[in-house]
Amino acid sequence: MFTIDPAVFRPESISAETAKFNEWLEAALAEGPALHEVPPALTRQARLEGKGLLPSGGPLDGSDWRPAPTEAGEVRISLPKGDPSGIFIHIHGGGWTIGSPTQCDDWMQYLAAETGCVCVSIKYRLGPEEPWPACADDCEAAAVWVIEELAKKYGTDRIAIGGESAGAHLSAVTLNRLKARGIGDAVHGALFHYGVFDLAMTPSMANWGDRNMILSTPTVDWFADNLVGDDPSLLRSAQASPILADLSGMPPALFQVGTVDPLIDDTLFMAQRWMVAGSEAAVNVYPGGVHAFDMFDITIAKEARAAGAAFLKDIFS
Repeated sequence: MFTIDPAVFRPESISAETAKFNEWLEAALAEGPALHEVPPALTRQARLEGKGLLPSGGPLDGSDWRPAPTEAGEVRISLPKGDPSGIFIHIHGGGWTIGSPTQCDDWMQYLAAETGCVCVSIKYRLGPEEPWPACADDCEAAAVWVIEELAKKYGTDRIAIGGESAGAHLSAVTLNRLKARGIGDAVHGALFHYGVFDLAMTPSMANWGDRNMILSTPTVDWFADNLVGDDPSLLRSAQASPILADLSGMPPALFQVGTVDPLIDDTLFMAQRWMVAGSEAAVNVYPGGVHAFDMFDITIAKEARAAGAAFLKDIFS
């Protein structure tokens, strides 16, 4: 059972540092087009070149591409210094449209150093060029490979999975697919950062509007269209919207989100469903946190990263 102090949702709970950061971010975002107003190829290239407001996160020395038996063909691996304590299967965010494992090298290397785990960040096919189920198929194939092959290679059976935003969504989808295969018990924990779990939109997302704080309602609507392609029925299907799925038998999970994230309902609703299904759920809510707040150099970001590392360290112990 988790409880959340109602005070975290009050404006006075937002620190001066976070409030100043949010003011800067909103002003900076207002100077350019929203994500849904730019062709995906241009945004992808800009991110690879380290341009834009989001910190690049990589590529960094110490993380390397390895071949993987998926259609996307690769995963990116970050190793700890000593014997592995476990394996963290990571799935990056980006609205199923943009993003790359290379942009998460700093986060993966941090987790490897703090928890002693091997971090395996999955490359998956992106929409709109490769709509559903391409991304989910790649994530499932990579996760099965980690469970059946890499766990032996690294001498550990302690496995966790997780991601940010669309990566959290795909992590939940992958857990359901692994359960359907009969190997879901191989995953011992799930780390979800500000995930989108209802493609048809929860109230906080649907009612958010045009205000651009990394995400907006039109941007998420565009992302979802890129994911499902010509089949909008997927938006309300359990296979693509994991909040609608049977969540029994899921591993312990940590959900993290900020109060200025239009996806806050997704986190709170999914955590409740997780718990009602009989699984363990913990929730950390960060006052004033915007979508992707943990990518920036602010105090609540450091707190969220430390909490995620502590959760995984416990899973791997």
